[in-house]
Order: sequence, then C-alpha cells, then structure tokens
Amino acid sequence: MSTKKAKYYFNTNTLRYEKIEIPWSRVIFQIFGFLCAAIVFGMFFLFLAYKFIDSPKEKILRNEIEGLKQNYDKMVAKSQKMEQVLLDLEIRDDNIYRSIFGSSPIPKSIRDAGVGGNRSYEGLEKYDNEELMKHSFEKLDEMGRKMAIQSKSYDEITKLIKNKEEMLASIPAIQPISNVDLTRIASGFGMRIDPIYKTGKMHNGIDFTSPTGTPIYATGNGYVEKIEFSARGYGNHVVINHGYGYASLYAHMSKIIVYNGQKLKRGDVIGYVGSSGKSTGAHLHYEVIYNSEKIDPINFFHNDLTPDQYNQMLILSNQSNQSFD
Repeated sequence: MSTKKAKYYFNTNTLRYEKIEIPWSRVIFQIFGFLCAAIVFGMFFLFLAYKFIDSPKEKILRNEIEGLKQNYDKMVAKSQKMEQVLLDLEIRDDNIYRSIFGSSPIPKSIRDAGVGGNRSYEGLEKYDNEELMKHSFEKLDEMGRKMAIQSKSYDEITKLIKNKEEMLASIPAIQPISNVDLTRIASGFGMRIDPIYKTGKMHNGIDFTSPTGTPIYATGNGYVEKIEFSARGYGNHVVINHGYGYASLYAHMSKIIVYNGQKLKRGDVIGYVGSSGKSTGAHLHYEVIYNSEKIDPINFFHNDLTPDQYNQMLILSNQSNQSFD
C-alpha cells in the first residue's frame, strides 16, 4: 500500500532538512479554488452545449417549426389565389351583373372597409410570432368580410333577376359573330391608333375580323331602330333597340337583310360582314350603347363565354393595337 510522500525543504538557519507542513486553511482554500474553477468551466461548457448542440427534444421542436413554416407558406399561396378569385368576382359583379340591371356598383370604400382592430388581436401578444399570426388573422378577417359583402350583393342581384326574364333576353349578351376560339378580336374599346391617320383616337367598340359574308347575329331581343347605307364612317350599319336603355350597333356590313322596325330575337341573322365605309379590311365594328352612352362591349358576352374565355378576351381587347375603322 502506497503512502503519500512527505515533502522537505532545506532550512538555511538550522542547516537541516525539515518537513513541509501545509496548514489546513491553505488546503481548504486550494480545494475551494479548484471547485470554483471546475464550476466555472462546467457552466461554460454547458452554455456552449445549449448554444450549439440541440437536445433530442429541441431537434423535434425545430422539425415541427420547419414543417409549420412550410405549411404557412402553402396557406399564404392558397389565400392569395382565393383573393384573386374574390377580386374577379367583384369585378364581374360591378362591371357585368350590376350593369345589366342598371344597379350602381358597390363603392370601393365599402368593399375595402377595414376589419378588426388592435383590440381584436390582443390575445396574440404572448406569442413569439405575434406579427406573423396577426397578419394571418387580419387577412382571413378581410377575406371573410369581403365574401359577406359579395354574398349580399348576389342576394340583391337575385331579387333583380326575378320577373325580369324579358329584360335578360333583351340585353346584349353574346358575341355578334361566331368566335368560339376567340381568334377574331382585332381591337378593343379605348384609345387606339386610327388606321388611316395613324393618330390616337377613342375606339367606341370592338372590331371582329372575319371574311366578307360571315353572318352577323343580333346580340339580344329588340327591334331594328336604324338602317343606313353609306360609303363613309360606319358604312352600311344597323342599330338595334333592345329596350331598358340598351342599343347595339353593327357597322361596315356588306349586306343587310333586316328592315326598319323589324322585331328580332337574340341570335337572328341581321346581315353579313364586309368592309364598307371607313374601313381598312373586312371586319365587324360592334358597339353597345346604354342610355345614349357608348360603353365597353366586353362586359356583354357573358352568355357564351366561360370565366377563362372572358379573362382571355379581356387580355385581347385591352391590347393597344390599331383599329380597323
């Protein structure tokens, strides 16, 4: 059994080796210093471990957070699509359905009215992702309010529809020529380049390019209000009075097969495409008039267009190209 070796020092006064005696106070102090140093280093390494090394539980939580972030991104993408769909419904509601019945569009201030408020989201302050959660709830509240307004609008339109079958049959609602593939639109409503003078000019209708002799159809029930044969302006053209403040004009015709005062049904052939009057090629110039004001015909093709076709036609008609008349 080994014993602790004693330590000696040479005493110059006595000229003898004497045993070194270490006092207990010093031993206790050394032990205390060692323990303090051990504690400090232990805490330091523990800090590094917590800072840079995840525990199994933390790894699970990090994976869950990452999954939540991915799901949140998917939710945001879906909500953006829903917002776009809702916006399309609002546009069609204001520009098509309400215009058909002569009802005023819903004011933007009502559609965009704010929802909620700071007090509505007070319970979220205790969460780390307060702003993210608040933004999500605000978006959902906003969409919910807009959908409620849109639902009420459709309820109002439903009431307008009742007992108005004749009105619906009379208002222009189809394309004036066969255009299933939408390839015949040449120029839409708005500022366009004059084909002769090459200057900007208001184009009050839509031009449909088509070979001479293509049938032209009445776009709604009504009667022939005006027939004119001319070598200038609209050329040979017909105006149909649909009632309820609506009329439609068909210009540059090669042949007219109706007479003044004749009653028409939607889809009846009234003549054929040509290039009479101020025209640079065979086409039909078509206008819709409401209460003596010329309006964009693009909103009056809803009977023979799907939503996708309507959106495609919007793109085609909004191109700033040259008109044919």
